[in-house]
Formats: sequence, C-alpha cells, structure tokens
Amino acid sequence: MSNNDIIVSLDIGTSKVRAIIGEVVNGTINIIGVGSAESEGIRKGAIVDIDQTVHSIRSAVDHAERMVGVQISEVYVGISGNHISLQSSHGVVAVSNEDREIGEEDIDRVIQAARVIALPPEREIIGVVPKQYLVDGQEGINDPRGMIGVRLEVEATIITGAKTGIHNLIRVVEKSELKVAGLILMSLASGQLALSKDEKAVGTVLVDVGAGAATIAVFEQGNLIATSTIQIGGEYISNDISIGLRTQLEIAEKIKLKYGCASVEDSAPDQVFKVTRMGSNVEKEFSQVDLANIIEPRVEEIFQMIRAEVHRLGYSDLAGGYVLTGGTVCMPGVLAVAQAELATSVRIAVPDFIGVRDPSYTSGVGIIQFVSKYMKNRNSGFSKKMATKAVPKKSSESTKPGFIERVKSFFSEFI
Repeated sequence: MSNNDIIVSLDIGTSKVRAIIGEVVNGTINIIGVGSAESEGIRKGAIVDIDQTVHSIRSAVDHAERMVGVQISEVYVGISGNHISLQSSHGVVAVSNEDREIGEEDIDRVIQAARVIALPPEREIIGVVPKQYLVDGQEGINDPRGMIGVRLEVEATIITGAKTGIHNLIRVVEKSELKVAGLILMSLASGQLALSKDEKAVGTVLVDVGAGAATIAVFEQGNLIATSTIQIGGEYISNDISIGLRTQLEIAEKIKLKYGCASVEDSAPDQVFKVTRMGSNVEKEFSQVDLANIIEPRVEEIFQMIRAEVHRLGYSDLAGGYVLTGGTVCMPGVLAVAQAELATSVRIAVPDFIGVRDPSYTSGVGIIQFVSKYMKNRNSGFSKKMATKAVPKKSSESTKPGFIERVKSFFSEFI
C-alpha cells in the first residue's frame, strides 16, 4: 500500500445517500470529503426506483467531489438488508510448496475450498470471512503465512445474499457512472469502527437503527456470528408525529430533527413550536413534552423488537451488552429508553473524525476503515488510488466478464 491512498465509501440508506472520501496517510485515516443527499427510490433499505436512486447517488458524490476538488471514479459500496445471511463453512487443502511453507497461494486455495457449498439458484456468495485457520490440526491461527505445515484448514463464515438485491445495487452504482471496487457488508464495516477488540471478543450486539430498518449484528470471539434486519426505524417515528400532530410528513420529519426527544422525562415543557395543521392554514402550538409523548412509545417498541430478535437469534445475554449507531439514535433520550428496554449496558458509538462525528456516519466511515485495514494487511490490486483529478468514466469496463466475480471475491481476499 502506498503512503497516500484515497478510499471512497458509498452508503445508500433509506433517508440519505452518503459518499465519504477518506485519505490514508501512512496508515492514518483522514476524512477529507463528505457528500450527502436525500435518498429517493429506496424503501426500507431496498431499491424500488433505479433512476431516482441514481440521481441521489450522483448528488451525494458531486457534493463530495466539490468539497475536495477531485473526481471520484471508484467506490466501495455498503450492502445490508434482510436478504443477507451467514453460514459456516470449512475448507481443507494440502500445502503445495516443496518446503511446506504456507504462502498466499495456499491461503487463496483454502478460501476457495470453503466457498464450495450448496446454494439455491436465487442466492449468491458475497464473500468469505475467515474465522480461524488450522495448520496440521493446530487451532486459533489468524494468519498462517510463513508457517510450516502439510495440511491447511480454514473455518469461515460465508456471506450470501439474494442475486436480485446484489445485482440491482451494482446496477445503480454503475448507472451513476461509478465503478464498484468492492461490496462491503455494513455490519462488518460498522463493527470495525464501533466495537473495540474486547467487545468483539466477549460478545456484543451492534444495532444500526436507520430510517427504514434496524440492522442487528452479533459479534463473539472476535467474529461476526449472526445478523438480522428488522423493518422498523426512524421513518415510523416521523409517521407517528405526522398523524399525532395532523401535519405533513415532511414537516413532521423537520420537527423530529429539531425538537424530538425520545423520553418524556427528559423533555422540556417550555420548549414550544407551532405546526401548520393538514388541510388548513391554522397553526397550533405544541411543546416538546407533547412530542415526546408521541415518540417515546414508538422508540420503546423499536427496542422491544430488537431485544426479541436478539433473543430469537439465541444471544440474549452477552457480556458486552448493546452498542447503538445509526441516524435514529442521535435523538436526545434514545439512550435512556434503550437502557430501560434492553435491561443491560448500552452505549452509542460515534466516529471520532472531524466532519463525521455523528452516529449516522458510522457505516460509511467504517467501510473506509475496513478497506484501509484490508489493504494494509494485503498488498492487493485494490491498493490503487480510488480518485483522481480527471478520470474518464468507462461504463463498458465495469461490465466486462469477470467483474461480478471480482466483486464477489472481495471478502475472500480479506484476512
């Protein structure tokens, strides 16, 4: 990896599309550009209108480009959703070198061996994440390069997704005149940034509460072991406010962002605002307490559903508790409600970079950190610059044979 690399992440969410430009200087990440645009064409995390989504992506990317003065050509794209699933796999190969020293080729072969699993025709492997390697039966090896052995094994997690979701995601990015450098599982990216090594070791639930969905990721013994998505998020709170105050959804969203408080106890009765009622020009005055009485039951329900889903997954009593991130948890009072409903230790994770100190940026910044670590560990073809001052857009290049395979195999290269 060179001393100065540019990595661009693209987080396509239900409410916002965010493009983040990170510069890696001697292993240190600096966030140098951030672009954000209203997300059109996305419902509950799924693409429902390609043209609108393309417009949102271009708006976010153009915003980031103007901030830094570069033209973005390639992006790492976050992928999530209820179509993502994990399954364990095991690969075994014989070490090929005559001196029995394990090299890159042996690691690539054992990863490919782990990929050989039976899949329904509508599903596709996004990537392979090694949990541990075994050399001649010795367990717990993170990196077997340079070791001497005869038999190399890997215990890995296979990440699969629905072909429709994967291909539509790649399609909208390509139609935005960008090249997909890799697909990154959002849960892995967020975990890279939001969780400490100890939290991932003892067992922690990472919950990303976005506008359209809440994504749950369970980490234990340093690895991602389960993931799930609940189709409920901040949009439901805005909808409740719209109905409760009898106002337009757009106004309700603005009120939520400006005056919203998830806890009635923490809300201020002297914080008042006026709302134009739907179907008339009459304005009515409300207090933050009135608003909190609408918001709190919905936030309680969200965390009750999260707790029930974690219990269903079989991980209801992990030592690390819960770590929250995502745009919805920015609201005052959310942490107090979460602690009451989840009945364990809860904290909110915030990226510690200038310009993105907001839980809604955790996934986007996490992608950059994930890729940076991957590139640092492996001197691969992905370590080229992702943005230059004038890069011609080549849509034909992004659709050439082997491109999908290159994207799919991104995780298989990650150690």
